[in-house]
Amino acid sequence: MVIHDVTFAATIMRKLGMPLILLLVVASCVLAKEFIHTNASKNEDKFPLTLSRGWGDNLYWTQTYEEALHKSKTTNRPLMVIHHLEECPHSKALKKAFSESKEIQKLAEQFVMINFIYETPDKHLYPDGQYVPRILFVDPSMTVRADITGRYSNRLYAYEPSDTNLLINNMKKALKMLKPEL
Repeated sequence: MVIHDVTFAATIMRKLGMPLILLLVVASCVLAKEFIHTNASKNEDKFPLTLSRGWGDNLYWTQTYEEALHKSKTTNRPLMVIHHLEECPHSKALKKAFSESKEIQKLAEQFVMINFIYETPDKHLYPDGQYVPRILFVDPSMTVRADITGRYSNRLYAYEPSDTNLLINNMKKALKMLKPEL
């Protein structure tokens, strides 16, 4: 009786084996695709795909500070430098306000843009300390505009999400300073 059961099982496996294997392969592919899609959306904030790092995907972002300075000088456009950290809640909140503001995004098109998630060796970019988030403006002559600041006296270049109007005014100020008054 045991031999008959083994033969019967072998016959069933031969007949159903290939469809069963195909079913398992298809199920594995579907589950793997869902797993990859789910994990990719979870890590979206951690690993952005562009240099914007979420600050504005429709803007052109320079990769290095040297490239940004050169582009600012050759195009006669001011440079906007954003210092932030990916996991900092204040940086995340400012990034959200910055990227969702149509006016900020429109004005940013007129700037050379760079954002850093690390400190630069240029001491001019942290005149009052190394804190995040902070936004500085550099004119085409490579001068950090110390007169364009946020609202805090102890962190001159700090902005919060509620400071979008101040940031917009400071962006306009940086652009206006490039045009000679008649």
